[in-house]
Amino acid sequence: MPSAGVWMLAVVAGVLVLTGLPAWIVLIGVALVFSVAGIALGPLSVALFTAIPARLIGLLENDLLQALPLYALMGALLNHLPLAQMIFRVGSRALARTGAGGPLAGLGLGVLLAPMNGSVGASVATLSRVIQPRLDAAGMPGERSAAIICMASTLGVVVPPSLVLILLGDAMMRAHTEALNITGESLRIINTQDVFVGALVPAGLLLLFATAVTWLLERREPRRAALSTPPPGRRDWFVAVLTVGFIVALLGGVALGYLYAVEAAAAGGVALFACGLATRTLTVDVLRDVLRDTIAITGALFALLMAATVFTLVLRAYDTDRWIGAVLSHLSWGEYPSLVLVLLVLALCALVLDAFEMIFVVVPVVMPPLLTLVQNVTWVAVLTLLVLQASFLVPPFGYAVLMVRNRLQRPLSTRRLVRALLPYLVAQLVVLLLVLAEPRLVWQRNPLELAPSGAAPQPEGQPQGIEVPEEQPDSEPPPETTPNVEPQRPAGAPARSRLHWPKAHAAIVPTADAAAPVPRPPPCAASVVPEAG
Repeated sequence: MPSAGVWMLAVVAGVLVLTGLPAWIVLIGVALVFSVAGIALGPLSVALFTAIPARLIGLLENDLLQALPLYALMGALLNHLPLAQMIFRVGSRALARTGAGGPLAGLGLGVLLAPMNGSVGASVATLSRVIQPRLDAAGMPGERSAAIICMASTLGVVVPPSLVLILLGDAMMRAHTEALNITGESLRIINTQDVFVGALVPAGLLLLFATAVTWLLERREPRRAALSTPPPGRRDWFVAVLTVGFIVALLGGVALGYLYAVEAAAAGGVALFACGLATRTLTVDVLRDVLRDTIAITGALFALLMAATVFTLVLRAYDTDRWIGAVLSHLSWGEYPSLVLVLLVLALCALVLDAFEMIFVVVPVVMPPLLTLVQNVTWVAVLTLLVLQASFLVPPFGYAVLMVRNRLQRPLSTRRLVRALLPYLVAQLVVLLLVLAEPRLVWQRNPLELAPSGAAPQPEGQPQGIEVPEEQPDSEPPPETTPNVEPQRPAGAPARSRLHWPKAHAAIVPTADAAAPVPRPPPCAASVVPEAG
């Protein structure tokens, strides 16, 4: 019954739409029902349940999970301290001469806050509280302001180094590992830093197009009243500029690989906490709200992660992932048609699932079979990000659209909302088509190819790839080896690369200089995405 996993995903989507229950409850419930049915009908065994504790314990031992509460803490501090309002006031005044100071400042605030808020829903809540009242006071139609909030709240999906990119990079690393285990190829496995660097140019294009669309639409509208915000003083300018510079430095350091995500998030949380104490805005009541929101967001993410682990375990027990790979292979469509098919499936799933639910549930199932056909993994990851963000904005069922409507708690004309969102959707479609047609827009941090299969040995001191060995104990002398000499193989046996892939993939240093120092492992190298059963 390999197709049972597809029915599991369909049931999850239907229950989420009809009931509105939290995703982790739905995932656990559907997994339990299908596992009991599988045991009763024969495809599954009771031993399946014995694998759950070990998987959960192994999942929670990853260092990358430390970044989740720290990112949530930064977002909660920015949400409850008056920093967001201060940044918006200063940005509106600085961009007042453009004629679109408020909307452009709202987009800029979304770029700063969305990577740290964690989810689209959290970004919608923050931006609705900060931006919506001021745009309404300036006379902007509700549908236009809702469209700006929708667009700004989804920027965290593509702007590195957001929490979404960190977890998607981890998911793509595991999917790439599984794909290489299937194909037997010797390629460098991508990491989160590759996804960060690859998303820089598409994210920049999307921000440029969104800014141009917002400015043009605002210039075409009749002159409205100025935003009813008090003029910022010198202290406001100083604090806003300092806060923006600090956030940009932290996010840029993580995106470019100079800082680790966990350390940067910890430094940001401490700095924002100190700023609240210094300005006397972090009172006991505010601190209580910050900690409550941080614990709530972190608990929801951990519950979703553990529920997705159980769900994917049951789904893989039905061999659904192998069935999907067999379907793609039998179709024989090639690289581009198969990629477009998987992107369409992701777009449909994103209409009812949040970004984290997509990363934890859908991506681990559909990506390994696809990556056996497409070798440019970073390109696929960036296309996945763009498709997710565009799907969140599709009215009337886009996730961001539903969240904004629920948050505003007032009727919005669907027709006017579609007209307000259409220019942003066109801009996203243009960026998506550009990246799909021109993969070179996605920067490759390092080449994937390490050494061609059957390549002749390189001259001494110039190896194509070096496997970093584990340290040998002093009591055991290292085995004698002849440097740069490929071992003999039986006659007629196929040539193989000198690199091999152990179970836990070793660090591979693709350098042309044997004397060069071994670099540090890339940030966020640990994996937290549910692994194959």
